[in-house]
Amino acid sequence: MHVFRLGWWPAVLLIVGGVPAARADVHLALGFRVGEVTPSSALVWTRVTVNAEPNWKGKPPAVKESKTRVMVENDPIPLAEREGAVPGAEGQVRLLLSDKPDLAGARPTDWVDVEAKADYTHRFPVTGLKPATRYRLRVEARAADGRPVARSEVGSFTTPAAADVWQDVRFTVSSCQMFYHRDLADGFRIYPAMAELAPHFHAAAGDNVYLDRDNPRATSVDLCRLHWHRMYGLPGLVRFYRHVPGYWLKDDHDTFFDDCWPTSKAPWIEPLTYAEGVRVYREQVPIGNDLYRTVRWGRGLQVWFVEGRDYRSPHPMKDGPDKSLWGKEQKEWLKRTVAESDAAFRVLISPTAVVGPDNPGQGDSHANRTFAHEGDEFRTWAKGQRHFYVCCGDRHWQYHSTDPKTGLREFCCGPASDEHAFDGPGRDPRHHSFYRSKGGFLSVAVTKPEGGVPAITFRFHDVDGKLLHEYRDPRPDFDAKPGR
Repeated sequence: MHVFRLGWWPAVLLIVGGVPAARADVHLALGFRVGEVTPSSALVWTRVTVNAEPNWKGKPPAVKESKTRVMVENDPIPLAEREGAVPGAEGQVRLLLSDKPDLAGARPTDWVDVEAKADYTHRFPVTGLKPATRYRLRVEARAADGRPVARSEVGSFTTPAAADVWQDVRFTVSSCQMFYHRDLADGFRIYPAMAELAPHFHAAAGDNVYLDRDNPRATSVDLCRLHWHRMYGLPGLVRFYRHVPGYWLKDDHDTFFDDCWPTSKAPWIEPLTYAEGVRVYREQVPIGNDLYRTVRWGRGLQVWFVEGRDYRSPHPMKDGPDKSLWGKEQKEWLKRTVAESDAAFRVLISPTAVVGPDNPGQGDSHANRTFAHEGDEFRTWAKGQRHFYVCCGDRHWQYHSTDPKTGLREFCCGPASDEHAFDGPGRDPRHHSFYRSKGGFLSVAVTKPEGGVPAITFRFHDVDGKLLHEYRDPRPDFDAKPGR
């Protein structure tokens, strides 16, 4: 008889034939996250850890950021003794994946070593998947050959349909989550609220952690990693990503510091460098080589994810045709692929605003004077792209705005908690159909009733999932069957 509970909690025992097996020597405190799902591929991220859960009884910082100023904690606390610390462990991992319920017929991958130089993380590239198919998966870890095995909970994800097949799709968007501004002990209220919608995927639109403002300030690679460990070790986030794949974008706070660009200097966060912040981001997130990319979800939806930091010009540079937030290559790729797409609805997900308007003193997006030339250029170009929209993060208020000159619509998800919300510029009737200085998230649904009209619907939710505002755009002119 086999009696077992799948999981990474300390109480897990494996009983085989009535004899308790030895406890695992290593654990999977962060579970796993699935990213970059396409009709035929995905990435599965995991990390081997010493303990079964983060050090939630560790020491919190002496001070935390206020809404009026940044307050930095410099206490010399050993890393493992900090709240949320998750020491890594050398060992091996493998992945089990199946398109059958309960992992029936799953064939495990070979065991793969994890090492300190990669923070004991591993990303499994999965290929040969079937479109529009639900998969179950589990990650296992062990200290060495012959040692007891730690097992994650069983999770799941669904692949996109092929570009010529209609698929109803729902996804969610969130941004700006600060660890010490969370509104639940085990995470954020938005995560169980988003899970209730059963999204096909989630877009994490930047500022996933705050290296410079969420104490302790990440002045080293180890402290940088601590920010990612404690955020994605929160049980609420582990549960959510067990069944919802993600596409991650990075912005300033999860790269280096506020309003940064590649050559910017920051004495207050040194010796951490911009390059190290990018390296840790790539290490801690299930993402491939391309930071800007596009993915098709069936006949009805194509989504673009842009990189807003690595290619941007220095902010003090004089504005003009040579100044860019996206860089020449990325911008040309974006315009070309959007124009070529035959999807019913096209959505750009950006870490920063394209339409705005923004606070007068802000200066790091296409909604500001800092990048006004490129912003005007792109919005004017987008005027010729029907059924094309922007979802953005970064701003600490929620809004639905329309550019008065070009008609480009933008939907900003707002911050992950009410405590992390700011007032913003206020409602502008020339731009805003909806404006709210609170936290929450955005959900987007692409649907086609049987024999009906395809439509996309953007919905704003508060932190508990309550519907606040929606915008629906139908396409009666669209034939859901390709080539007609």
